[in-house]
Amino acid sequence: MTELLHKRVVIFSDEPGWHGRQLKKHFAEFGFDSGFVSLSDCSICLDNASGKIEETLIIPGFKLNQLRGAFVRGVPGGTLEQVIQRLNILHALSELGTPVFNDGRAIERTVDKAMTSFLLKRHGLPTMDTWITESKATAAEIAGECIRKNGAVVAKPLFGSQGKGVVQINTMEEFERFQPVNDVYYLQSYVRPVGQTFRDWRVFVINGKTVGAMQRSSRHWVTNRAQGAECEPIQAEPGMTRLAEAAAAALNVDYAGVDLMRDVDGQWWVNEVNGIPAWQGLQRACKTNVTQLLVEAFLQKSDRSQTTVAIA
Repeated sequence: MTELLHKRVVIFSDEPGWHGRQLKKHFAEFGFDSGFVSLSDCSICLDNASGKIEETLIIPGFKLNQLRGAFVRGVPGGTLEQVIQRLNILHALSELGTPVFNDGRAIERTVDKAMTSFLLKRHGLPTMDTWITESKATAAEIAGECIRKNGAVVAKPLFGSQGKGVVQINTMEEFERFQPVNDVYYLQSYVRPVGQTFRDWRVFVINGKTVGAMQRSSRHWVTNRAQGAECEPIQAEPGMTRLAEAAAAALNVDYAGVDLMRDVDGQWWVNEVNGIPAWQGLQRACKTNVTQLLVEAFLQKSDRSQTTVAIA
């Protein structure tokens, strides 16, 4: 009876688009009904009239005892309180034994560039020198040293994606004009390109294994696809694969898009780990059905969760 009940999947997304259609199609092929809900539309109701604790979590259109799990495709931005509330929905689902892919903790670790950098460094993985501070005086000292040594420093918003808000600072005059988002400086050493073309590499990891990789090339130093970079599939080198998989393990994620860079000496660096990565470009470039692999991994996680609950 339990198997019959748990035949629905909630996909958290505000803009389902291509990714949502692909997920819904592949879940249906495995016999699961799925639907889209924004985390901003969910609620936690803890009044005394509520019955079981499972009934205190309100997900429009879904009942918890129907859910095989939740697939996270997007966490809407907002105020600090709004974002925390949306993550609390994911945390509550996990607390109640509903599999979440990626779960709230994984989203927190990857959406926050400072924590991503900290965990990569803590696990001994090569990532660019990084500094995070609220002090303009400290940031100015760091920027000045980077500019003297390497000609530039990179500033990024602590929370951001698709290359938006990333700035290359080449002089202290530029630094003085720079305004960090919400007065937090996230600074990184600048990795110079090999030749005239800027490149980085996106490696897609699911359940700890690399399933595809692509090279992104651009005349602009920001090489995100959303910023106009050209994507082409590549066969990931063993060193790239090991580094990307180690980065995903360090962040403890179910799946991730790991961005790698290579300097003029051939050294690989982990740039970022994206816990809500898009895969449309990768799937088209690599001719690999990434969506199917994601759905299969999701169902494997939910199967393990149901087995654990049954044993308990």
